Amino acid sequence: MRRCSRTGCVNPAVATLTYAYADSTAVVGPLATYSEPHSYDLCEEHAMRLTAPRGWDVVRYDGEFAAPEPSHDDLTALAEAVREAGRPDRPVDAPDVNAGSGRRGHLRVLPDPVAE
Repeated sequence: MRRCSRTGCVNPAVATLTYAYADSTAVVGPLATYSEPHSYDLCEEHAMRLTAPRGWDVVRYDGEFAAPEPSHDDLTALAEAVREAGRPDRPVDAPDVNAGSGRRGHLRVLPDPVAE
């Protein structure tokens, strides 16, 4: 479930805010299918109370804002991920203790000081 983008708000998002800078317009519509980097998810309260700067227009969806229901695909994917993670026969890669020090992304593996 996506949350409202407003700082300090923990309510579920039901609307998406986007800006049309060329037209000086803020558009508040139903919640987008995917979270976009240049849009903001808003709860119903913030979607209804949104105001724009002087000289800008606000285009607001007239219908009811409703939280999206989880789809069957979302629930199935979640169930499969949990099932896979909990399998007792799932292969687990053991760390190579003889590899010495190495880097992995921003982390660094240090050799065991007791083994030296």
